[in-house]
Amino acid sequence: MMREIQEYRHKVQYYETDQMGIVHHSNYIRWFEEARTDLLEQMGMGYDRMEALGIGSPVLGVEADYLRMVHFGDIVSIQTRMKEYNGIKLTLEYEVTDEKTGMVHCRGLTKHCFLNEKGRPVSLKKDYPDIHALFVEMMEQGKQKPE
Repeated sequence: MMREIQEYRHKVQYYETDQMGIVHHSNYIRWFEEARTDLLEQMGMGYDRMEALGIGSPVLGVEADYLRMVHFGDIVSIQTRMKEYNGIKLTLEYEVTDEKTGMVHCRGLTKHCFLNEKGRPVSLKKDYPDIHALFVEMMEQGKQKPE
């Protein structure tokens, strides 16, 4: 049984904001990557381990819905959930929440695939069953959480 995954926390830095002290929209995409990296590390399958095995996971697509502004000095929590996984492709969902108010400020998703060192698609299910089992377990764990 996998341990409880902790949300990723981020304190907004000055350089992430514009002259009005509001976070520039591009930074949410960076936060998604930080949260994704953190999730994989908590699963025991960080990018360093995947790359050592010759597995890459490029981003195929990104979506972000900006609901409210985030400001310099705010602390946000980013919950990351697996939405879809089939052994070859992965879709993750993100929810950026203000820690003080509990209000959701941004929702988004990223789509990924798995490639070998030659840039060819990899089936984790077939080629890396132990890694596939981790992703399946995380997918199942995400389905049990209330939305």
